[in-house]
Amino acid sequence: MLKPKHYPWFTAGDSNAFFGLMLDNLTVLAMMAGILVGVFGFPAAFVFSHMIPGTALGVLVGDLAYTWMAFKLAARTGRKDITAMPLGLDTPSSIGIAFAVLGPVWLESQDPMVTWQVGMATMVLMGLLKLALAFTGDWVRRVVPQAGLLGSIAGIAIALLGLMPLMTVFSEPLVGLVALGLVLSTMVARIELPWRLPGAAVAVLLGTAIYYVLGHLGLLHGNFKLPELALTLSMPLPSLGFVDGLSRAIDFLPVAIPFGTLTVIGGINVTESARAAGDDYSTRDILLVEALATLVAGVSGGVAQSTPYIGHPAYKAMGARAGYTLATGLFVGLGGALGYVSFIVDAIPEAAVYPILLFVGLEICAQAFAVCPKRHFPAVALAFLPSLADLVLIMSLSLFAAAAGAGLLSPEMKTQQQVLTVLSNGFILTAMLWGGFLAHLIDRRFTRAAIFLAICALFSLFGIIHSVDPSGRLYWPRAIEQRWPWEFALAYGALAIMVLGLGYRKPAEQPDASA
Repeated sequence: MLKPKHYPWFTAGDSNAFFGLMLDNLTVLAMMAGILVGVFGFPAAFVFSHMIPGTALGVLVGDLAYTWMAFKLAARTGRKDITAMPLGLDTPSSIGIAFAVLGPVWLESQDPMVTWQVGMATMVLMGLLKLALAFTGDWVRRVVPQAGLLGSIAGIAIALLGLMPLMTVFSEPLVGLVALGLVLSTMVARIELPWRLPGAAVAVLLGTAIYYVLGHLGLLHGNFKLPELALTLSMPLPSLGFVDGLSRAIDFLPVAIPFGTLTVIGGINVTESARAAGDDYSTRDILLVEALATLVAGVSGGVAQSTPYIGHPAYKAMGARAGYTLATGLFVGLGGALGYVSFIVDAIPEAAVYPILLFVGLEICAQAFAVCPKRHFPAVALAFLPSLADLVLIMSLSLFAAAAGAGLLSPEMKTQQQVLTVLSNGFILTAMLWGGFLAHLIDRRFTRAAIFLAICALFSLFGIIHSVDPSGRLYWPRAIEQRWPWEFALAYGALAIMVLGLGYRKPAEQPDASA
C-alpha cells in the first residue's frame, strides 16, 4: 500500500517511543531466559538459539501489521496524526508459561528438545484459541466478571511477578535495590529524571553497570560471568516440530486458555483506549493480528505470545506515529535471527532487570483493585490464592524431595504436598472460576454463581483444574485410582446446589451497584 499523503514515516516522537517499546520486549525476553536458566537450570544456549528467534519473529510480524494498519487508517481518514498500536511480548503469560509449562516439562524430561516442542505447541494452541476469541471476546468479557479475569492475573502478579523477582533483587542488593529504587521512583511515583531520561532504561543500565563493576572486583554474591561476544545466526523457519509436543501441550490447556483469553480481552480494552484517544481501529482486526503473530511465533519455534500493549495513549502523547512500531519490529525480529538480541538478553543481569518485572506485578495488582467494584474486592483476593499455592509448591519441591530422599517425608508432609499439587494444577483457571463465582454471589446472581461452581465440578473431574497428577496432565476419572477427582466434583456440585437453594430466598438487601 502506498504511503498516504502527508503521513510521516518517522517523527521525533517515534524515537522515544521506539526505545520504550523495544526495551519492554527485551526485558520480557531477559526475564523469561532468566527464569528458565536461573530457576530451572535450562541450557542457556538452547534458549538463545531455538526459543528466542521464533519468539522475536512473532513481534516482527505483529508490529509490521500494526504499522500497515496505521498507514491504512491514515489513508482512510486523511489524518497525519495517527499512532500505530504498540505490540510486544505479553509479560504475565511469558513469565507464566516459563514457570507453569516450560520449567515443569524440563524438570520432568530433562530434554530441551521436548521442552521446546511443548512450548511451541502451547503457542499454537493459544494462537488458535485467540483466532476464535477474536470474534467472541466481547462475550467472554460479559460472562466472566472482572474479579475473575483480573484477579487471576493479579495473583500471578503478587506471587510470581512479585515475591520471586524480589528474591533475585535481594540476592545482589547493590545491583537490585538501586535498580528497584529507580523503577519505583520513576515508574510508580512518576518522578521525572533530568533531561526526561526513561526511568526503565536508566534503571537497567545503571544496575548492569554496577553488576559488572562489582563482578570485576569480586564483590558479587553469585558467580560472575561475562556474556559471550559471538553472534549466532538462528533463522526462525516454520516447521512441524510443534506437532510432536501437542499431546503434552493439551495437558497445559488450563494454563493456556486463561492467558490467551486475557490477552484477547486486554486487546479489546486497549483498542477502546486507542479509540478514545482518536485512533479508531477495528477491534476484530487488532485481535486477528495478535492471534496471527502468536501462531507465527509458535510454528517458528517461539514460546511467548504477542499482544497489543496498553500504552497507546502514552505513545501518542509522545508524538509517535508508525515509525516506532516499524523500528521495534525490525530491531527485535532481525535481532532474534542475527543473534544480537540474545547477546543483549544474556548481558543484562537478572537483578538489574527484575525490578521492572516487580513494577509490572504491582501495576497489574493495582489495576485489579482499581477497575473492579469495591464490593468485589473479596472475590479478587480469593482469586489470589491458587497462585500463592503454586508459588509455595515451586519453592518447596526441593524440600519435599530432600525429605523423601532422606526417608523423613511424614504422612502429614505428604498430604501437604498433595494438597498443594491439586491447588496449583490449573491454578490460573481455578482462580478465574473462583473469582467469577464469588463476584456473582456477591451480586446475588445465584444461578450464574452456581454455573461457575458446576464448571469447577466438571473440570476437576477430568483434571482440567485440581489434577491429582504431579505433572498436571488431564485424565479420565475412571483411570485414576485416587478418589479426589470424584470428591472435588461432588463437593463443587453440592456447593452449587446450596447456592441455588439460597437463591430461592429473596435477599434482604441488594448490593449497591455503585460500590
